[in-house]
Amino acid sequence: MSSTNQDTEQLLKLCSTGNQRAQLEVYNRYYKAMYNTSLRIVKDSFKAEDIMQESFLTAFGKLNKLKDKTVFGSWLKRIVINNSIAEYNRLVKENTVQLDTVLYKVEDCQGVVESTIANPKVNQILSMIKELKSNYSLGLTLHLIEGYDYEEISEIMNISYANCRTLISRAKESLRQKLSVNA
Repeated sequence: MSSTNQDTEQLLKLCSTGNQRAQLEVYNRYYKAMYNTSLRIVKDSFKAEDIMQESFLTAFGKLNKLKDKTVFGSWLKRIVINNSIAEYNRLVKENTVQLDTVLYKVEDCQGVVESTIANPKVNQILSMIKELKSNYSLGLTLHLIEGYDYEEISEIMNISYANCRTLISRAKESLRQKLSVNA
């Protein structure tokens, strides 16, 4: 059986022994989703790429600590999100202005940048989320785009559950106001 047909659990067993072929296969299965997750938080394609690769290295290095290999994808995603938030917080603390602030963009072979989401309303909402206060933007991204619940977000953002609910509620209201002004 070739490594492309092996299930993830078998691949992860090989990865934990340092098998580079298995690691590459796992990387190929998850890298796009992990890159997009990081990009939505750090809003910089180069930083997202670095964070994603560092997260894979961390995951492969700590694979023996993962008891249930069936949750590898969500475990890896948590590593990516934690690393992305750490970088995001570092940039906010440094007050660094992002050069690349466009969500969901790709370059074709001619270097033309285009949105990967065709629905203009979705693009408008995503654009408005980026214009919110940084903690509102991060909270809504984790909640609405990444699908995390309040408890998970409160852990990720290191705030109380009640503060998380309030933050998300205020962020949604702020987004509604921005959308009604631009409607």
